[in-house]
Amino acid sequence: MKKQANAKALFPILVFLILYLGLGILFEYVLKIPMGFYSIPIVVVFLVALLVACLQNRELSFDKKLELMGQGIGDKNIVTMILIFLEAGIFVGVCGRSSAESVAYFMLSVIPANYAVAVLFVVSCFVSTAMGTSVGTITLIAPIAIATAQASGFDAALCIGAVVGGAMFGDNLSFISDTTIAACNGQGCAMKDKFRENFKIALPAAIAALIFLLIKSGKAGITGTIQHEYNLVQIIPYVLVLICGILGVNVFVVLMIGILSGSAIMLMTGAITATNLLSSMGSGAAGMFETTMVAILVSAICALIREYGGFEALLAFIRRVFKGKKNGQLGMGLLVGAMDIATANNTVAIVMANPIAAEMAVEYGVSNKKTASILDTFSCIFQGVIPYGAQMLVAIAAAADMGVAVSAFDIMPNLFYPLCLLVSSLLFIYVIPDRK
Repeated sequence: MKKQANAKALFPILVFLILYLGLGILFEYVLKIPMGFYSIPIVVVFLVALLVACLQNRELSFDKKLELMGQGIGDKNIVTMILIFLEAGIFVGVCGRSSAESVAYFMLSVIPANYAVAVLFVVSCFVSTAMGTSVGTITLIAPIAIATAQASGFDAALCIGAVVGGAMFGDNLSFISDTTIAACNGQGCAMKDKFRENFKIALPAAIAALIFLLIKSGKAGITGTIQHEYNLVQIIPYVLVLICGILGVNVFVVLMIGILSGSAIMLMTGAITATNLLSSMGSGAAGMFETTMVAILVSAICALIREYGGFEALLAFIRRVFKGKKNGQLGMGLLVGAMDIATANNTVAIVMANPIAAEMAVEYGVSNKKTASILDTFSCIFQGVIPYGAQMLVAIAAAADMGVAVSAFDIMPNLFYPLCLLVSSLLFIYVIPDRK
């Protein structure tokens, strides 16, 4: 039975946004706490929002509300998402950082230094697609970017901008990215289908961004090469994961292949001991705790909001503002973008937007793979440019650790990829028709 629209049911989301965004601004810009947005326990804030949702609608008993929450959390897509999160965490824990560094230093050593900025972008694209994490990619490659800037004479902000842009490319496309997992399982589509939908949007944007980087860095007139040790054998697990994912192998099998091959290679090359390997697996899985808990809590909150008629109220508003299929797709993108601006976390933004976007997809006749693509793409566009996002803050911190002072506003003019991705997305929504 269709629920009656009730705007008051959206109050828990408003409570979350006020608490999280308000405290984030206070910590980051008033109290000047480094990484202030990430000092706030997001799980606790979501628990407060869940409490508010439970206090609403006195007509339902608390046992009935628990039943509704259990149904929301027990949804097949949510369970699948959580299991993939944990397996992806183990894979990243096994393979570690040396593989990513090997890719970067190999390309920098064989390609002339005047192309170093472009190399940093391409390497970041590959590493983030293989690792499935933009923050992890920036953590690994940003110090290399700063060292490259110091050795070659390129502007540090330009080098970091190339790394951040490349990191968002993989965050958007990777089969093991938490954003991909959240978008695909939230919309009930296969990862290979979402990848194909995404790739035709992301590839032109990446090529355009690469051209802009070559033009801007080509004016420097720098010569020579950059030398450093590397071990290409350690990138094999990432390559296997990419190939198997593109071929459409089940994601659980893909990740298991990555974990087993990564474990074997890391042990054979002496990069890690057997006991440390087990410890790395545990820490990798533990690193997914917050993301997993957010998925569980948001599922519970959304189950109550849906029951109370909150989604019907939101959809009624969307129908008035965004008319037609094309505008509806833009509405999905702006919805997840607004969530990302408020939370500074693109995975959380997708998890929050998923149930509303699913309703919009039915309303506007948009396929589930297209909906998943829009959610992931627009969340990465916004996450890649907000000055208080983890990606930007980690990059700035990495530069500071190496004695280089850059600000978010120095880096932002060099973020060519997110802007190109926005243009490409709008072209595919409004100009280039979907294939039947």
